[in-house]
Amino acid sequence: MSKLMFYDCETTGTKFWKNGIHQISGIIEIDGDIKEKFDIRTRPEYKGVIIEEEALAVSGVTREQVLAYPPMHDGYQEILKILGKYMDPYEKKGKKRKFHLVGYNSRGFDDSFLRAYFVQNGDQYFGSWFYSDSIDVMVLASDFFKDVRHQMENFQLRTVCKKAGIMVDETKLHDAQYDISLTRELYYILRPSPPPHDNSQNA
Repeated sequence: MSKLMFYDCETTGTKFWKNGIHQISGIIEIDGDIKEKFDIRTRPEYKGVIIEEEALAVSGVTREQVLAYPPMHDGYQEILKILGKYMDPYEKKGKKRKFHLVGYNSRGFDDSFLRAYFVQNGDQYFGSWFYSDSIDVMVLASDFFKDVRHQMENFQLRTVCKKAGIMVDETKLHDAQYDISLTRELYYILRPSPPPHDNSQNA
């Protein structure tokens, strides 16, 4: 049984150790079936957090909007409630099936922010919910488009989706909820097939 959490974060900057999450959107998928979608707005409020105007502008929100979002701990509790519907974090090792995180450029960005978000909420047990070997759709795309990569202007989500034949609404980009829907669609286009059977015989 596979458990996937497609997710995307919008943040107040690019450094997980000094910036925070203000939006987390996700899709819970169990064995290929979408169980639920979520979109959580959350106010970063741990000590020393920095909110950068340039980062907010990318997401199309203002400082006033972000500061009016529900408290950070409320968003954290909402995530745990959702995850708890589909797994028991206290189940014995060897039987427990955790979630695979799936995102775009998630290994280099979102994974660190999400792990830091748990720590900021006093939770050191991020690994009780998620496998460490998350699935980065950008890495899948790197292999899929390796022969034409030099022709592409960049490797942003919008560019790769268009190259894959996905319709992209430019006005909705950098909203976590929209970005993760694109990421999931792209994942199912890029996901590798099993290798062909090797009929060769050893010499």
